Amino acid sequence: MKMLLHICCGPCTIYPLKELRTKGFDVTGLYYNPNIHPYMEFYRRRQTLADYSEAAFLNMIWAPGYPMEEFLRNVAALEGDRCEYCLYNRMAYAAQTAQSHQYDAFTSTLLYSKYQKHDLIRQIGEDLSRKLAVDFYYEDFRAGWSEGVKISRELQMYRQPYCGCIYSEKERYYK
Repeated sequence: MKMLLHICCGPCTIYPLKELRTKGFDVTGLYYNPNIHPYMEFYRRRQTLADYSEAAFLNMIWAPGYPMEEFLRNVAALEGDRCEYCLYNRMAYAAQTAQSHQYDAFTSTLLYSKYQKHDLIRQIGEDLSRKLAVDFYYEDFRAGWSEGVKISRELQMYRQPYCGCIYSEKERYYK
């Protein structure tokens, strides 16, 4: 079964990729994250993933460009709903890519992070699955959080200190 795995960053890829391959999926990664700011943070996460995907023999689809302006236009007035927009935007891109490239299913490393809105991600994935007629594969990858963190540290991977958006960066450091 061909699986498209939306990937937020290299460290979050480790455990989900292992689990999906163990279950027999033929996995391709997708990097689409216009939420990550500033650009050097986006680039550093992308490069960390590029290095890991090469070492892990993971084929990747790299979304073109860096649509920061579009992302900011869409979240600027949302305040409390910005995370919902961000998650929907990235999951929709993954679902549309899976559909257009004829993958059997899609999922996301967002289901690995203990800091993400897990139930919302699942709901969005299931809604997109019905809308676009491409299967959404749900698995709670949080069970492997400690394992993924340990391995990423052993590999000396860059581990980001915030989700990626400038709002999250402010919340983390402005305190």
